[in-house]
Amino acid sequence: MSNGIPPRFDLPIPDQPELITANALKVAEGTPDPRLRFLFQTLIKHLHAFVNETDITTDEWVAAIRFLTRLGQASTPAAPEMSTLFSITGATSLVTALNNPTIGNATESNVLGPFYTDDTPDVSHGESIASEGKGEYLYVEGRVLSTEGAPISDAIIDAWEADADGLYDLQYAESTRPDCRGRLRSGEDGSFGFRAVVPPAYPIPSDGPLGELLRLMNRHNMRPSHLHIVVQAPGYHKLVTMFYPEDCPYIQSDSIFAAKKSLAVPLEVVNDEAEARKRGFPSGSSFKIMRLPIVLMTDEQLQNSRANATKFKGTV
Repeated sequence: MSNGIPPRFDLPIPDQPELITANALKVAEGTPDPRLRFLFQTLIKHLHAFVNETDITTDEWVAAIRFLTRLGQASTPAAPEMSTLFSITGATSLVTALNNPTIGNATESNVLGPFYTDDTPDVSHGESIASEGKGEYLYVEGRVLSTEGAPISDAIIDAWEADADGLYDLQYAESTRPDCRGRLRSGEDGSFGFRAVVPPAYPIPSDGPLGELLRLMNRHNMRPSHLHIVVQAPGYHKLVTMFYPEDCPYIQSDSIFAAKKSLAVPLEVVNDEAEARKRGFPSGSSFKIMRLPIVLMTDEQLQNSRANATKFKGTV
């Protein structure tokens, strides 16, 4: 059935390839929303330019469409292949960086990742976000501050990570409750601390279409070890980021181009049984400490920094 929208104007019937591009851009002019119109026209412009520049063959074009179809069919919550495709091109990291410019000493943002959930359990200061046996002991601590150095109390700190096997709780078919994730609040002086496990480097899915693509490009599929953190406080821009142990061998070749220099942090090794008990670790004498420098921008600071970035000018 027709969707009921009549032609807005008659287009010239193409007698040369350039008219196909011109007609597609002309039709996009009818998009009522100006921002969507700009996005559609720019997408058409660059997609047609890609076709022209590469002189892509029909077989290659059909193969690309079939690949994207397979990618969508293979995508699941535990293996989000379609979203990961945009990540391995660096596009997701670029969108995140451009939409979250950093002011002064504010902590840089990072991609959210596909394994965030809303059902994160609350933990108290010093408690563990990971059940016993999930990996090498880690104590995470820090303070939430403003760009002027003032402590931010009662900020919500949401943390999650992969276990020692490189898997998130959502990737276990038998998982019945959240694990290696927890939510707590900063104290009056902005401080926080919780027990976790040392995050490992791990592979993004390699047994499906995405893995085939990486092998065709002769690329590895490893992400550097990292801890996800989201911090929220009234009046401040929500911080979505990751912190990376600086000694991870994959930090300079992150498969999704997300690692940032300012987010690389050292891990301090502690070998003291009394200190381990004091920190709440139930056994052993060895653990590591990750200290997080978290500095939040105000909503106003972010809005000012994006004043020009959020405007688009001219036409395609």
